[in-house]
Amino acid sequence: MFTTNISQDGKVMRVFFRLTALFFLCFFSAAAAAAPHPQTHEERLRSISAIESYLAELRSMQARFTQTAPDGDQTSGIFYMERPGKMRFEYDDPIEDFIVADGLFIYFYDAVMDHHSSTAIGNSLADFILRDNLRLSGDVTVLDLQENPEENLIKVSVTQTADPSAGSITLFFQREPMRLVKWRIHDAQGMTTEVALWEAQTNIHFNDRNLFRFRDPRRTREQFNR
Repeated sequence: MFTTNISQDGKVMRVFFRLTALFFLCFFSAAAAAAPHPQTHEERLRSISAIESYLAELRSMQARFTQTAPDGDQTSGIFYMERPGKMRFEYDDPIEDFIVADGLFIYFYDAVMDHHSSTAIGNSLADFILRDNLRLSGDVTVLDLQENPEENLIKVSVTQTADPSAGSITLFFQREPMRLVKWRIHDAQGMTTEVALWEAQTNIHFNDRNLFRFRDPRRTREQFNR
């Protein structure tokens, strides 16, 4: 789930960070500064159960996003997700980069390099969000769970049980009503990206089935110029 074969390609890493750092770096600065509420074992189990139940019911989403890359660069666009296995990140003009996952593979297109790369979804950080049966146990280990009632916020950090050195992802949830508002990726190279969502619509139907198909822009241009 948190393998790093993608990030070994510098060009793909740049696109991956651009396309997956989708939350404002300081979006929850006040929450981060607030002291977390100490949880009993029973409270921790209830929080984990609430997160799992929410994610189990979250089948699709469309939202505006803002990502903050490790170098502080911020970009915005539209995020689409349909579980299991499908998502798309489209950036606002003039950026033409995009990421699309079709249920089996995830594709990264770098418009500047006019180059795309792909890997199986299970080899990417996206796997955790896109998997059908999402549990905070088994092949996933909870590293930290904190609640800030004053900020109406819960955050949970998880890693791959079999290879915790490969990286981690922290999910931020509004507490009441429960909703995903942010995630933070910390990779094996020590780089951190964040992704923030707003204007989210959940459990909606996407009429355009091409939304989650990869179409090589180079071929589209070739066909257009014939």
